[in-house]
Amino acid sequence: MKIAVLSRNPRLYSTRRLMEAGEQRGHQVVVIDTLRAYMNIASHKPQIHYRGRPLEGFDAVIPRIGASVTFYGCAVLRQFEMMGVFPLNESVAISRSRDKLRSLQLLSRKGIGLPVTGFAHSPDDIPDLIEMVGGAPLVIKLLEGTQGIGVVLCETQKAAESVIEAFMGMEQNIMVQEYIQEAGGADIRCFVVGERVIASMKRQAKPGEFRSNLHRGGTASLVKITPEERSTAIRAAKIMGLSVAGVDILRSNHGPLVMEVNSSPGLEGIETTTGKDVAGMIIEYLEKNAEHGLTRTRGKG
Repeated sequence: MKIAVLSRNPRLYSTRRLMEAGEQRGHQVVVIDTLRAYMNIASHKPQIHYRGRPLEGFDAVIPRIGASVTFYGCAVLRQFEMMGVFPLNESVAISRSRDKLRSLQLLSRKGIGLPVTGFAHSPDDIPDLIEMVGGAPLVIKLLEGTQGIGVVLCETQKAAESVIEAFMGMEQNIMVQEYIQEAGGADIRCFVVGERVIASMKRQAKPGEFRSNLHRGGTASLVKITPEERSTAIRAAKIMGLSVAGVDILRSNHGPLVMEVNSSPGLEGIETTTGKDVAGMIIEYLEKNAEHGLTRTRGKG
């Protein structure tokens, strides 16, 4: 197969591993800088050009689209789809998962366990919003934030009111969520490929920190997940329409709660922690599904 990897940086661990895994299995893998690809949107022959030449002959595309370039990245991916190239994750599913509020609304409609979450526009509604999620301590999240940036734990009602007012004053969209104390600053990343959890790890926040992101100094360790956690992760990825996803779960007193469904989960933490060839399993999934998927996509044409 000829596989395109949409990534801004070929030296990133995840991009490099996907290239290695693809080449080891005999495929041609080309890394394409998402922002350098540009499109000819024509009815009969849609094209993508890259550095002055048309991109042709690709069988599959692996999107590694950063959050800051979601809009343009999804447009490029959509163009690949129009050309009949099989996407590892579809553009519509990536757009859906990047909208944190929409994601939670979709998961909640399907009965997936979630932390109680509030969303409001007017500062007048702040006291009721805080009460709605069970009062302080609570977590405030910027809808546009990634990797733990724009996530604040407020220990008191007064602090929560001040932070919400400040964000609203800057015209930032925020969610207010109940704080799951019993999780103890830890979450579980379940890595879903197809309809299987192929690897999972526990991420623990460093002392004095509640965000467990590895970028923020969190540590990762092996974890045995429960059947309920496994089925929750698989269902969450399926509801989002993602073939490959990192589903972040909190262990609460009332069962697993989904924090986020990530459409471009990093490979370094999960491969290092579990010792599994996650990149190889992703390429294997493409091998099994691209041919059937291409026929289906071209049928939609």
